[in-house]
Amino acid sequence: MAMVIKRQEVVGVLEIISVLCVSVAAAYTPVDNYLISCGSSVDTPVGRRLFVADDSGTVTLTSPESAAVKASPSAVSGLADADAAMYQSARVFTAPSSYAFRIRDPGRHFVRLHFFPFVYRDFDLATASFKVSTQDAVLIDSFALAPAARINASSAAAACEEFLLDVARDTLVVTFVPLAGRLAFVNAVEVVSVPRNLIGAGRAKTLSSSGQQLAPAVLPLQTVHRVNVGGSAVAADNDTFWREWTTDQQFLVGSASTQEVAYSGKLNYLAGGATPADAPEMVYATARELVMSESNWVDTSKQISWQFDLDEQQPSSYLVRLHFCDIVGKAPHLLRIDVYVDSYTAMLGFDLSNAGNGALAFPYYSDFILDSKDPAGRLTVSVGSSSTMKMNMSGSPGPILNGVEIMRIHSVAGSVVVIEPMAGEKKKNLAVVLGSVGGAFAFVSIAAAVVIVFRKKEEKETPTPTTSQPSTPWMPLLGRISFRSAVPSPVGSGSARFTVDTNTPGGASPSMAAASVVPSYRFPFAALLDATRNFDDGLVVGVGGFGKVYAAVLQDGTKVAVKRASPESRQGAREFRTEIDLLSGLRHRHLVSLIGYCDEQEEMILLYEYMEHGSLRSRLYGGGAATAPLSWAQRLEACVGAARGLLYLHTATGKPVIHRDVKTSNILLDNDLTAKVADFGLSKAGPDIDETHVSTAVRGSFGYVDPEYVRTRKLTTKSDVYSFGVVLLEALCARPVVDPRLPKPMVNLVDWGLHWQGRDELAMIVDRRIAEAVRPAALRKYGETVARCLADRGADRPAMEDVVWSLQFVMRLQEVDGLDVSDVSSLNMVHELTPSSHARQRSAVESEAGREGDDDERGSVTDGEYTDAWQMVNVRGR
Repeated sequence: MAMVIKRQEVVGVLEIISVLCVSVAAAYTPVDNYLISCGSSVDTPVGRRLFVADDSGTVTLTSPESAAVKASPSAVSGLADADAAMYQSARVFTAPSSYAFRIRDPGRHFVRLHFFPFVYRDFDLATASFKVSTQDAVLIDSFALAPAARINASSAAAACEEFLLDVARDTLVVTFVPLAGRLAFVNAVEVVSVPRNLIGAGRAKTLSSSGQQLAPAVLPLQTVHRVNVGGSAVAADNDTFWREWTTDQQFLVGSASTQEVAYSGKLNYLAGGATPADAPEMVYATARELVMSESNWVDTSKQISWQFDLDEQQPSSYLVRLHFCDIVGKAPHLLRIDVYVDSYTAMLGFDLSNAGNGALAFPYYSDFILDSKDPAGRLTVSVGSSSTMKMNMSGSPGPILNGVEIMRIHSVAGSVVVIEPMAGEKKKNLAVVLGSVGGAFAFVSIAAAVVIVFRKKEEKETPTPTTSQPSTPWMPLLGRISFRSAVPSPVGSGSARFTVDTNTPGGASPSMAAASVVPSYRFPFAALLDATRNFDDGLVVGVGGFGKVYAAVLQDGTKVAVKRASPESRQGAREFRTEIDLLSGLRHRHLVSLIGYCDEQEEMILLYEYMEHGSLRSRLYGGGAATAPLSWAQRLEACVGAARGLLYLHTATGKPVIHRDVKTSNILLDNDLTAKVADFGLSKAGPDIDETHVSTAVRGSFGYVDPEYVRTRKLTTKSDVYSFGVVLLEALCARPVVDPRLPKPMVNLVDWGLHWQGRDELAMIVDRRIAEAVRPAALRKYGETVARCLADRGADRPAMEDVVWSLQFVMRLQEVDGLDVSDVSSLNMVHELTPSSHARQRSAVESEAGREGDDDERGSVTDGEYTDAWQMVNVRGR
């Protein structure tokens, strides 16, 4: 057999293998092969490939507000020559924009997005914050550099985010959406078709404690790690599909003695095994081997382990592909390996020669699906001698591994955003154009007639808030959310159509899996009578202004929360429909999911995913073992989760969604204490992109309502920020927002909290049950964040994105010794927030509760219709 070379001889062999890899890589010609140099005016050679300018006509750039920028030579001096060429230019977007690619070969495509921040005139790419989506998947929910990189852009490195998508459309649209008034950018984009069998259907083994089965063959995948174990790095030019492979030394853990091995012979590619397209020959011709000896080769505790950071913000499932090739055995059946992925035994006594019918040097790979991974954890892969070997065979090889690929089964929550070119923009044939116009006119005419009929029927049947509601002709939610809804372009351009699509494969986060088992639709009243035992009061888990909330179990075993409107409720059909319309189009890990609704027999009933630990408010004031109060760390986690949920509402669609009733009783905790924002009956669509606010009637809960909103009736996302600032203060102090039983200076928590924060003595009012756990540096940053949220003017308050960042930094200060607020620029604005001004604001809230005002849809209404005094006074909420 061919020679196996170890250690010092490896390098020379790798050079020979590298030449072979180049010839293999060059043999593949993809049908779709778009290499786009963004912002460049000329074509850019990168290695053996040519990236073309994005205005060359190869792709369609839809961007009414963009700029082509170029890095200075010094900015890219630290990059390799090929990388410097790719990252020296960028396209900057200040409004939602897209690239559209014509797809000639539907199926699997690699989509690679390249990013490198630099400064060009007034554009500092290090401050960018944006989301990226296609028509069918959210690729990046919130791209932002780490805080250290924001402060010092020169410390940021070039990054490539790689996705493997199943594209079934004839056009792939990749859309970039700036968040929170910032900018978006991209340096280069690749869209490359690959064989559909690159990810085989039904071949993967699921490693799961829940029994959940996933289908990576059709789901979007995002590359996390791709490693050539025991060999050198593989550049894109040396891979069939231009993938990059890193070395494994940085991932090795443990003290086991290992050696790198390389193979100089010909690999035996056989049916049922791997192909040269699955991984470069260099991957299969090199490996890392556990060094064995006569005394330890049967010791199964001896293993090689690699540990991979996942950098997760939420639990995800993963496809783990392990590459094997027996290049160390002298005869078949001598190499047997036990393989472990995290805590699971993936393979026991694996004999590569069995898979290859006795052949050696047989390239092979195995796929494993890890159903969920802790967001703060790492993924470990280990190989060791097989525990099935019973006898010592001198000279047997040690266990090996040749390569590792880890791909996240992509399921970023949120609605996709699509900026598409005009449908007829590229049509040349007049007959086709006329046919399209005629068909569109007929469709619009029919749709308009249907809308008129349904609107007239709805006007006749929709009751006022003071009357009972009969059963309405709404479509089931399952049908409604399967359609795309188009709204006017937010950038005011006639060249694009702005759409939000909620029917997204993988659009729900893994945490929503239980909720998504039951699709959102209209439930029969009889089924709810059965699930709630005729609305047995013994199942009541909460009571609010809308009515009682029952814990119920559906026929399929799904546990849900059933909220039933009471006849005495001041909240009627409008809030009921708002909740359904809003939640049927939004999915996020930190928003409570709507399961369905019922409007039979004059009922108004909503079904939600069941939240095991109730509201944040109940856990802050809980007593006894069953409802123990939350720790400081748990409170921080809950606040960060709620802030992320609100950030999603503010940024996920063309118009922000303003909650209007943010409070601790509307932040619920699931079985894992994950916080989710709930109760969207008062939510309101925010201003258009060219507007600053929405003029509307005052709604909310007393103590939490933004005083500026009360005075001016101008609603913005900063109104939610103010309410969330009150939540932060309540979470820290664990006392009611308004408590008339206390001495006058202490009645209002906002006044009281800002008083002590202004004196830099916030520790004086921290809940005594957590006081010892709160580190001074974390409390100082937390207090600064609270004070900024509670600023007099909305313009002085931070965006919710900045609140999320600040709270994450608080968590960092809490976890790490030696960090201090001074490590970042201070956000302290406390001295501008005097208690007296907030006292005046509170008086404004109280006086406003008795005045009349303009309603959202009508010229004027009565006091009760717009203030809802019960809500304004009752802190517990609805």
